[in-house]
Amino acid sequence: MININKLTKYFEDNQVFSNVSLHIEKGQIISLIGPSGSGKSTFLRCLNLLEEPTDGTVIIDNISLSDRKNSIAKVRQKMGMVFQSFNLYSHMTMLENLCIAPVKLLGKDPEHAVHKATELLQMVGLGEKLHSFPDELSGGQQQRAAIARCLTMEPEIILFDEPTSALDPTMVSEVLAVIRKLAKEGLTMIIVTHEMEFARNISTRVLYMDEGGIYEDGSPEQIFDRPQREKTQAFIHRIRSMRYHITSKDFDLYELQGEMQAFCEKHWIPKKVTGYVLLLAEEILLIQSDYSDIWINLYYSEKDGNVELKTESSGPQVNPLEEGVLEDDIGLKIITGACESVDYSYEEGKNVLKLKVKAG
Repeated sequence: MININKLTKYFEDNQVFSNVSLHIEKGQIISLIGPSGSGKSTFLRCLNLLEEPTDGTVIIDNISLSDRKNSIAKVRQKMGMVFQSFNLYSHMTMLENLCIAPVKLLGKDPEHAVHKATELLQMVGLGEKLHSFPDELSGGQQQRAAIARCLTMEPEIILFDEPTSALDPTMVSEVLAVIRKLAKEGLTMIIVTHEMEFARNISTRVLYMDEGGIYEDGSPEQIFDRPQREKTQAFIHRIRSMRYHITSKDFDLYELQGEMQAFCEKHWIPKKVTGYVLLLAEEILLIQSDYSDIWINLYYSEKDGNVELKTESSGPQVNPLEEGVLEDDIGLKIITGACESVDYSYEEGKNVLKLKVKAG
């Protein structure tokens, strides 16, 4: 249905995304998630040339949008778009808003257009609002009307650009319910959204966008339950973090612990857990043999409340917590006593310890 090859977009010298290649099959429901500013909305707008790509191609049903010989208007008729703002004509009733495009652009008979518009407004729960003007409707009702208007053009693909972001939270569910209903109709949909549970439940495929491209691509189960890459994990689990770099044995332990204390207070981490964090940082650093390049990372997951301390240290491969490595095992007992789990690995020339801190 949609083939995207090396799609790239710059705004002057600012790269939004680069070399994005995707194949989207008919009937797939794609959720596009990621942090604000990662290019999700711009990517969506490039698919129907509301934004001109800097480079690359978009092919819809074997018709290239970059080939000027092809009629962009005809390709766009296959692809409807629902925006954050509703873009309804304020001087027209709901029925008039829905009838104007099919009559003027598709050449539909006005009577047929009225019949179809009435059906669609009833489908989205607005059967009683046929003769109402936009300012007489709530935000959620206006967005449902905008979806119905999109459907009057009989699209095969619908692009949704954060369709609930302009709505009061109480109105979000009514719009999402309409999109769920459309999903059962077999339409191909690409949805930019910050509604994670909605994306998990409705999607056949989820794309996480970051670092100027599609950072991770997978099923909802993979992306939300078993994300493979670090930034996806941080985004899905709403992980907050701090990093501290040590380059000398004469590092300032009190400064490090002060920053950790402030981080824990900022995120309302319980005092007992904060105490474990400070203790672990001190004990882990006491057993290091090389202080020339040590990174201390502290992570807090807002989703499940887990706290993890991760150290990355240069030097020969050695697990300092392995039995028999330390001269005495007091430090080891203190560390394991404050942790739910301890994992060691050797990655890219660094000894990596991951300590899951005990809950309070």
